[in-house]
Amino acid sequence: MTAIRDELAIAVGVGDRFCVEVAQCEGTLVATHPREGSPLDIAVVEGIDQLEGVPATPVEVEIEPRIVEDYVVGRLVAVDCSTPDLP
Repeated sequence: MTAIRDELAIAVGVGDRFCVEVAQCEGTLVATHPREGSPLDIAVVEGIDQLEGVPATPVEVEIEPRIVEDYVVGRLVAVDCSTPDLP
């Protein structure tokens, strides 16, 4: 069972940071996962207190090792994508 959990963590990029565009869906900020092989999209549910609303430009998120509903949890790291070496 641990191997399956490890494979999922690798597929969704736990600990990795991504620059994503978010939209509001049923009260949650969601983003399409930028990795083609990811079975889950991203719900940005942590760190969103930095936002005043749904951002019009991409934001930087870090993937957390949790799943909420059908999404992997993303933590908002920055309200812009200023990190030059994002995947």
